[in-house]
Amino acid sequence: MSESVAQDRLQLLQTYRLLQWIRNDNQAEVERILDLGVKGLINLTAPQDGMGALHLAVSLNRSELVDFLLSRRALPDIQDNLGRTPVMLAVEVGNLPMVTRLVQNQADMKLLDGEGKGVLFYCSLPTQSHTSCLQVALENGADVNNVSADGVHVFQQMCEKAPECTPQCLIMVEAGADPSAVNKNTGMTALMAAVKAGSLELVRAILRRGGNPNVMDQNRLTAVHYAAMVGCTETIQVLSAYSADMGEIDFTGATPLHYAAATGNTSCCKFLAQRGCNPKLKNLEGLLPRQIAKDSGHKAAAMELRKAEKQQGKSSSESSDASPTSALWALTLHDWSHECQADLQRAFGDASHAVDVCTFTSVLQELKAPVDLDQLGKVVSAHDTNTQGCIDLDDFLKGAKYIQKAFLLSSYMPKKEKAAKGAEGGKKKKEKSKSFLPPICIMPIEKMPRRPDGGPPYFMIEKYFKGPDGWCPDKPDKVYVNINDCVKNGDLKSLELAFSQGVPVDVQDEYYDSPLMTACCSGRLQMVQYLLSCGADVNLTDQLFWTPLHHAAHAGHTAIAELLIQAGASVNARTLCGGTPLMGAIQSCRPSCVELLINAGANVNAKANSGQNCVDFAVQFSGPEVINLVKLKMASLPEAKAAAKGKGGKNQTPKSAKKKVAK
Repeated sequence: MSESVAQDRLQLLQTYRLLQWIRNDNQAEVERILDLGVKGLINLTAPQDGMGALHLAVSLNRSELVDFLLSRRALPDIQDNLGRTPVMLAVEVGNLPMVTRLVQNQADMKLLDGEGKGVLFYCSLPTQSHTSCLQVALENGADVNNVSADGVHVFQQMCEKAPECTPQCLIMVEAGADPSAVNKNTGMTALMAAVKAGSLELVRAILRRGGNPNVMDQNRLTAVHYAAMVGCTETIQVLSAYSADMGEIDFTGATPLHYAAATGNTSCCKFLAQRGCNPKLKNLEGLLPRQIAKDSGHKAAAMELRKAEKQQGKSSSESSDASPTSALWALTLHDWSHECQADLQRAFGDASHAVDVCTFTSVLQELKAPVDLDQLGKVVSAHDTNTQGCIDLDDFLKGAKYIQKAFLLSSYMPKKEKAAKGAEGGKKKKEKSKSFLPPICIMPIEKMPRRPDGGPPYFMIEKYFKGPDGWCPDKPDKVYVNINDCVKNGDLKSLELAFSQGVPVDVQDEYYDSPLMTACCSGRLQMVQYLLSCGADVNLTDQLFWTPLHHAAHAGHTAIAELLIQAGASVNARTLCGGTPLMGAIQSCRPSCVELLINAGANVNAKANSGQNCVDFAVQFSGPEVINLVKLKMASLPEAKAAAKGKGGKNQTPKSAKKKVAK
């Protein structure tokens, strides 16, 4: 690297002066000191933190200054004491325009910081801007399989943050991320992290790319163990389709069935037992899964496990090739055909119903079905009983001709769907209305259920199921949903529907958090813009008197804070503990957010109920950059200048001191 740390006194003073002019956004003074200063001043860094001119301009979002510095040959790959480059700082806050500027000036996306982390490690935040930065970084050579010095794979780390970061993880998969990525410290794979986070879409993507579901972490836990912990039957079904071993035992002697029993998920227990997990195995504490379910108060799961214990060892006869079976290979094939149904139909093309045996066999082999030729012959025999050389694809996908009925995936369908399907051939007692009803309906605000504590209500979504006469509204599946969850998930359609049905835009949950507060603390800029356009109150407070600006500042979301201030948010609002948004921004260590609030009129002399002022918070939580910002603002106040004159008779303010250094 050609950059260097300021060494002698002159270099040091001019470096700090240059950084100060950048903080003040004074391009004229920046240009003057670069013209008259020491050689290479533009690429000198402060010894304390390694901060250079370009670092500071990027972190403060000084677009014009960044362009000017780059035009004056500022090195785009200069690194601070932590090894961070300007593009890493821009990506960390999701500043896409700044990232684009640096890329256009040949910023190296393959550089690593002091911990061995590349730029992609700074992209793993659940915002659209961070997703866009990720795409730009990948397009310009960022290492999609970067592993940090302590053994953390960037893709595996992103998967741990799913489902918030699911879109970013899917982009990483498409860009060639290793599906077997693992955290070397814990042994947890990307697949395990996706399963644990409950992101089914990401689980499917990793498995399709070759992720191994049978890898164990340092505790001998597999992806199936983690799926059983969260009680997700659908995830376990997908893992089964890719030949996951359901009966692995961890260091505590527990199988996935022990964990499923603890959650009380009956269908999960049933599926695991059917797919090869022994319900009669005891863990190291001597407990059967059934005993765990019983002790946890899950009676239905305990009854299902009792049935599984009785069925253990009673496998179906394999003497006849044409008879339905419950053999493990057949169940795996059935699960695979269900998971790869779209691929099968695409491969068979127009032959969507009857296909000849040769085509059927070759397609399954080409798609790498989890079955050998002998087993495939048994499947063919079960379907082609008349030896006509044809197989009905629909019958194969249903699985009823070669799988026992109780083991079919259709047996796990909700009873309502079964009843709706069964009613298609029956007689209609009463003609129902043919009018269309939407699949989602919001209960009016005046009919919403109140909480026992008298707090604000949840809004209720009624989900209609599709019957023989269209959408059936007579027996809706009622689900109570926190409206703030819709904000966190970016579910704009549900919000629009809720507001159109009378739900107030400032409805508050049990903690009196409004949708705008939730959007501010979760960093959803587009959601904030939408809620403000709907008339959301920017100065509404929660139970601790936090306003939306408090939430945005404490989370360090500068763009959102700026939007709130423009909408009339009070920059000096106080919480129950006397905290201001500026104190929250100081705690988040975001210089750009701190400077924004100071420029907007935030009181730097404000004190919390504890007696601490902004300087105290800066010293406790932030670095020298934030401390200097607060101190400079305090020194520029009239009372501070008056005090300085009274003490020394001379006005030795920071500005006058700077003039002396310049001379």
